[in-house]
Amino acid sequence: MAAGSTTAEKSGAKKPKGSSERPSRTGARNQRFRAPAPRVLLAALGVVVLTAGVIWALYGSSWFRVERVKTSGTGVLTPREVEGVAAVPTGAPLVSVDTEAIEARLRKELPRIESVDVVRSWPHGIGLKVTERKPVLLLEKGTKFIEVDATGVRFATVDTAPRGVPRLVLDTAHSPSLRRFDADRLLGEAVRVRGELPEEIARNTRVVRVTSYDSVTLELTKGRTVFWGSAEHGPVKSRVLTSLMKASPKAGHFDVSAPTAPASSGS
Repeated sequence: MAAGSTTAEKSGAKKPKGSSERPSRTGARNQRFRAPAPRVLLAALGVVVLTAGVIWALYGSSWFRVERVKTSGTGVLTPREVEGVAAVPTGAPLVSVDTEAIEARLRKELPRIESVDVVRSWPHGIGLKVTERKPVLLLEKGTKFIEVDATGVRFATVDTAPRGVPRLVLDTAHSPSLRRFDADRLLGEAVRVRGELPEEIARNTRVVRVTSYDSVTLELTKGRTVFWGSAEHGPVKSRVLTSLMKASPKAGHFDVSAPTAPASSGS
Protein backbone atom coordinates (compact mmCIF):
# COMPACT_ATOMS: atom_id res chain seq x y z
CA MET A 1 0.00 0.00 0.00
CA ALA A 2 2.85 2.40 0.65
CA ALA A 3 4.20 1.75 -2.74
CA GLY A 4 0.79 2.24 -4.32
CA SER A 5 0.23 5.40 -2.35
CA THR A 6 3.58 6.69 -3.41
CA THR A 7 2.83 5.95 -7.05
CA ALA A 8 -0.54 7.71 -6.82
CA GLU A 9 0.98 10.76 -5.20
CA LYS A 10 3.67 10.90 -7.81
CA SER A 11 1.22 10.53 -10.61
CA GLY A 12 -1.08 13.17 -9.05
CA ALA A 13 1.74 15.62 -8.24
CA LYS A 14 3.04 15.84 -11.74
CA LYS A 15 1.07 17.87 -14.34
CA PRO A 16 1.56 17.72 -18.05
CA LYS A 17 3.75 20.42 -19.53
CA GLY A 18 1.86 23.43 -20.85
CA SER A 19 -1.07 22.94 -18.52
CA SER A 20 -2.21 26.09 -16.64
CA GLU A 21 -5.06 27.33 -14.50
CA ARG A 22 -5.35 30.53 -16.74
CA PRO A 23 -8.00 30.48 -19.49
CA SER A 24 -6.80 29.39 -22.87
CA ARG A 25 -5.91 31.95 -25.57
CA THR A 26 -9.06 31.06 -27.44
CA GLY A 27 -11.15 31.84 -24.40
CA ALA A 28 -9.42 35.17 -23.80
CA ARG A 29 -9.95 36.15 -27.46
CA ASN A 30 -13.64 35.34 -27.20
CA GLN A 31 -13.94 37.54 -24.11
CA ARG A 32 -12.06 40.41 -25.77
CA PHE A 33 -14.36 40.51 -28.85
CA ARG A 34 -17.56 40.05 -26.99
CA ALA A 35 -20.59 41.41 -28.93
CA PRO A 36 -21.69 44.98 -28.01
CA ALA A 37 -24.31 45.24 -25.35
CA PRO A 38 -27.85 46.09 -26.52
CA ARG A 39 -27.58 49.43 -24.70
CA VAL A 40 -24.61 50.49 -26.85
CA LEU A 41 -26.41 49.51 -30.04
CA LEU A 42 -29.45 51.53 -29.02
CA ALA A 43 -27.30 54.59 -28.30
CA ALA A 44 -25.59 54.34 -31.69
CA LEU A 45 -28.93 53.92 -33.42
CA GLY A 46 -30.23 57.00 -31.60
CA VAL A 47 -27.30 59.10 -32.85
CA VAL A 48 -27.92 57.97 -36.43
CA VAL A 49 -31.63 58.75 -36.21
CA LEU A 50 -30.97 62.15 -34.63
CA THR A 51 -28.40 63.08 -37.31
CA ALA A 52 -30.76 62.02 -40.07
CA GLY A 53 -33.53 64.07 -38.48
CA VAL A 54 -31.38 67.20 -38.29
CA ILE A 55 -30.30 66.85 -41.93
CA TRP A 56 -33.89 66.39 -43.03
CA ALA A 57 -35.04 69.38 -40.99
CA LEU A 58 -32.35 71.64 -42.50
CA TYR A 59 -32.55 70.48 -46.10
CA GLY A 60 -35.77 68.54 -46.67
CA SER A 61 -38.39 70.20 -44.52
CA SER A 62 -40.09 73.59 -44.95
CA TRP A 63 -39.09 74.68 -41.46
CA PHE A 64 -35.82 76.48 -42.33
CA ARG A 65 -36.27 77.95 -45.79
CA VAL A 66 -35.62 81.49 -47.06
CA GLU A 67 -38.83 83.52 -46.92
CA ARG A 68 -37.59 87.09 -46.52
CA VAL A 69 -34.54 89.31 -47.15
CA LYS A 70 -33.82 92.41 -45.06
CA THR A 71 -31.32 95.11 -46.10
CA SER A 72 -29.81 97.69 -43.75
CA GLY A 73 -27.17 100.42 -43.98
CA THR A 74 -28.08 101.83 -47.39
CA GLY A 75 -27.96 105.56 -48.08
CA VAL A 76 -27.68 106.39 -51.76
CA LEU A 77 -28.54 102.84 -52.80
CA THR A 78 -32.01 101.49 -52.13
CA PRO A 79 -32.80 98.14 -50.50
CA ARG A 80 -34.54 97.13 -53.72
CA GLU A 81 -31.35 97.71 -55.75
CA VAL A 82 -29.25 95.74 -53.31
CA GLU A 83 -31.67 92.83 -53.06
CA GLY A 84 -32.05 92.69 -56.83
CA VAL A 85 -28.31 92.20 -57.30
CA ALA A 86 -28.01 89.87 -54.29
CA ALA A 87 -30.52 87.47 -55.89
CA VAL A 88 -31.05 85.50 -52.68
CA PRO A 89 -32.76 82.21 -53.63
CA THR A 90 -36.17 82.48 -51.97
CA GLY A 91 -37.52 79.10 -50.94
CA ALA A 92 -34.09 77.48 -50.76
CA PRO A 93 -32.90 75.81 -47.54
CA LEU A 94 -31.44 78.56 -45.37
CA VAL A 95 -28.36 76.49 -44.56
CA SER A 96 -27.50 76.05 -48.25
CA VAL A 97 -27.40 79.77 -49.16
CA ASP A 98 -23.91 80.69 -50.45
CA THR A 99 -23.31 83.89 -48.46
CA GLU A 100 -19.80 84.43 -49.82
CA ALA A 101 -21.03 84.33 -53.42
CA ILE A 102 -23.71 86.91 -52.60
CA GLU A 103 -21.14 89.21 -50.99
CA ALA A 104 -18.81 88.95 -53.98
CA ARG A 105 -21.66 89.62 -56.42
CA LEU A 106 -22.76 92.74 -54.54
CA ARG A 107 -19.26 94.23 -54.37
CA LYS A 108 -18.69 93.56 -58.07
CA GLU A 109 -22.01 94.83 -59.41
CA LEU A 110 -22.43 97.76 -57.00
CA PRO A 111 -19.04 99.51 -56.58
CA ARG A 112 -20.65 101.96 -54.17
CA ILE A 113 -20.70 99.13 -51.64
CA GLU A 114 -17.48 99.13 -49.61
CA SER A 115 -18.40 96.04 -47.62
CA VAL A 116 -21.42 93.85 -46.97
CA ASP A 117 -22.19 91.12 -44.46
CA VAL A 118 -24.64 88.44 -45.53
CA VAL A 119 -26.03 86.74 -42.42
CA ARG A 120 -28.57 83.99 -41.83
CA SER A 121 -31.45 85.05 -39.63
CA TRP A 122 -33.03 81.81 -38.43
CA PRO A 123 -35.45 80.36 -39.15
CA HIS A 124 -36.49 82.09 -42.40
CA GLY A 125 -34.42 85.21 -43.12
CA ILE A 126 -31.28 86.55 -44.82
CA GLY A 127 -29.83 89.88 -43.68
CA LEU A 128 -27.74 92.16 -45.92
CA LYS A 129 -25.75 94.63 -43.81
CA VAL A 130 -24.33 97.19 -46.25
CA THR A 131 -21.60 99.79 -45.77
CA GLU A 132 -21.48 102.33 -48.60
CA ARG A 133 -18.40 104.21 -49.75
CA LYS A 134 -18.37 107.91 -48.87
CA PRO A 135 -17.02 110.46 -51.37
CA VAL A 136 -14.24 112.72 -50.12
CA LEU A 137 -13.38 114.31 -53.49
CA LEU A 138 -15.11 114.81 -56.83
CA LEU A 139 -13.59 114.70 -60.30
CA GLU A 140 -15.48 116.62 -62.97
CA LYS A 141 -16.29 114.70 -66.14
CA GLY A 142 -18.18 116.93 -68.50
CA THR A 143 -21.40 117.79 -66.73
CA LYS A 144 -21.10 114.85 -64.34
CA PHE A 145 -18.99 114.09 -61.28
CA ILE A 146 -16.90 111.04 -60.39
CA GLU A 147 -16.94 110.24 -56.69
CA VAL A 148 -13.64 109.29 -55.06
CA ASP A 149 -13.51 107.65 -51.63
CA ALA A 150 -10.95 107.88 -48.83
CA THR A 151 -8.84 105.10 -50.36
CA GLY A 152 -8.66 106.75 -53.79
CA VAL A 153 -11.23 104.45 -55.41
CA ARG A 154 -13.39 106.05 -58.12
CA PHE A 155 -16.63 104.28 -57.39
CA ALA A 156 -19.54 106.15 -58.99
CA THR A 157 -20.52 108.82 -61.52
CA VAL A 158 -23.36 111.14 -60.51
CA ASP A 159 -25.25 113.97 -62.15
CA THR A 160 -25.25 116.25 -59.12
CA ALA A 161 -22.31 117.01 -56.85
CA PRO A 162 -22.92 115.82 -53.27
CA ARG A 163 -23.05 118.72 -50.86
CA GLY A 164 -19.90 119.46 -48.88
CA VAL A 165 -17.54 117.37 -51.04
CA PRO A 166 -14.67 119.37 -52.59
CA ARG A 167 -13.80 119.16 -56.27
CA LEU A 168 -10.42 117.80 -57.25
CA VAL A 169 -8.64 119.61 -60.07
CA LEU A 170 -5.63 117.77 -61.50
CA ASP A 171 -3.92 120.62 -63.35
CA THR A 172 -0.85 118.55 -64.23
CA ALA A 173 -0.66 118.69 -68.02
CA HIS A 174 2.73 120.40 -67.97
CA SER A 175 3.93 119.15 -64.62
CA PRO A 176 7.37 117.49 -64.46
CA SER A 177 5.91 115.29 -61.69
CA LEU A 178 4.13 113.19 -64.32
CA ARG A 179 7.50 111.73 -65.28
CA ARG A 180 7.63 110.01 -61.90
CA PHE A 181 4.03 110.07 -60.67
CA ASP A 182 1.05 109.29 -62.87
CA ALA A 183 -2.39 110.84 -62.45
CA ASP A 184 -3.59 108.05 -60.13
CA ARG A 185 -0.64 108.61 -57.79
CA LEU A 186 -1.32 112.35 -57.72
CA LEU A 187 -4.99 111.64 -57.03
CA GLY A 188 -3.89 109.48 -54.11
CA GLU A 189 -1.81 112.36 -52.76
CA ALA A 190 -4.81 114.68 -52.98
CA VAL A 191 -6.97 112.16 -51.11
CA ARG A 192 -4.29 111.92 -48.45
CA VAL A 193 -4.25 115.71 -48.00
CA ARG A 194 -8.05 115.83 -47.79
CA GLY A 195 -8.08 113.10 -45.16
CA GLU A 196 -5.65 114.97 -42.90
CA LEU A 197 -7.43 118.32 -42.91
CA PRO A 198 -8.97 119.50 -39.64
CA GLU A 199 -12.74 118.98 -39.76
CA GLU A 200 -13.64 122.67 -39.77
CA ILE A 201 -11.22 123.46 -42.59
CA ALA A 202 -12.36 120.40 -44.55
CA ARG A 203 -15.98 121.66 -44.39
CA ASN A 204 -14.87 124.99 -45.87
CA THR A 205 -12.73 123.48 -48.63
CA ARG A 206 -14.25 123.89 -52.09
CA VAL A 207 -11.39 122.81 -54.37
CA VAL A 208 -8.24 120.74 -53.98
CA ARG A 209 -5.93 121.74 -56.84
CA VAL A 210 -2.89 119.60 -57.72
CA THR A 211 -0.34 120.93 -60.18
CA SER A 212 2.52 118.63 -59.18
CA TYR A 213 3.55 116.14 -56.51
CA ASP A 214 4.77 118.92 -54.21
CA SER A 215 2.23 121.57 -55.17
CA VAL A 216 -1.22 121.09 -53.64
CA THR A 217 -3.41 124.13 -53.06
CA LEU A 218 -6.69 124.33 -51.17
CA GLU A 219 -9.35 126.82 -52.22
CA LEU A 220 -11.60 127.67 -49.29
CA THR A 221 -14.77 129.68 -48.82
CA LYS A 222 -14.57 133.51 -48.79
CA GLY A 223 -11.83 133.46 -51.43
CA ARG A 224 -9.15 132.10 -49.09
CA THR A 225 -6.36 129.79 -50.29
CA VAL A 226 -3.91 127.48 -48.57
CA PHE A 227 -0.66 126.40 -50.18
CA TRP A 228 -0.14 122.93 -48.74
CA GLY A 229 2.86 121.81 -50.78
CA SER A 230 3.33 118.04 -50.80
CA ALA A 231 1.24 115.55 -48.86
CA GLU A 232 4.10 114.91 -46.44
CA HIS A 233 3.85 115.93 -42.78
CA GLY A 234 0.08 116.28 -43.05
CA PRO A 235 -0.77 116.11 -39.33
CA VAL A 236 1.83 118.76 -38.50
CA LYS A 237 0.60 121.02 -41.30
CA SER A 238 -2.98 120.63 -40.05
CA ARG A 239 -2.05 121.80 -36.55
CA VAL A 240 0.03 124.68 -37.89
CA LEU A 241 -2.74 125.81 -40.27
CA THR A 242 -5.33 125.78 -37.47
CA SER A 243 -3.11 127.97 -35.29
CA LEU A 244 -2.21 130.25 -38.21
CA MET A 245 -5.84 130.87 -39.15
CA LYS A 246 -6.70 131.70 -35.54
CA ALA A 247 -3.77 134.09 -35.30
CA SER A 248 -4.60 135.78 -38.64
CA PRO A 249 -8.39 135.49 -39.05
CA LYS A 250 -8.50 138.17 -41.76
CA ALA A 251 -5.72 136.72 -43.91
CA GLY A 252 -6.61 135.53 -47.38
CA HIS A 253 -3.64 133.26 -48.11
CA PHE A 254 -1.86 130.75 -45.91
CA ASP A 255 1.34 128.83 -46.64
CA VAL A 256 2.12 125.69 -44.62
CA SER A 257 4.28 123.95 -47.22
CA ALA A 258 7.17 124.36 -44.78
CA PRO A 259 5.38 123.83 -41.46
CA THR A 260 8.37 125.08 -39.44
CA ALA A 261 8.11 128.45 -41.22
CA PRO A 262 4.41 129.06 -41.98
CA ALA A 263 3.18 132.35 -43.43
CA SER A 264 -0.04 134.24 -44.04
CA SER A 265 -0.81 137.27 -46.15
CA GLY A 266 -3.66 139.33 -47.65
CA SER A 267 -6.82 140.46 -46.02
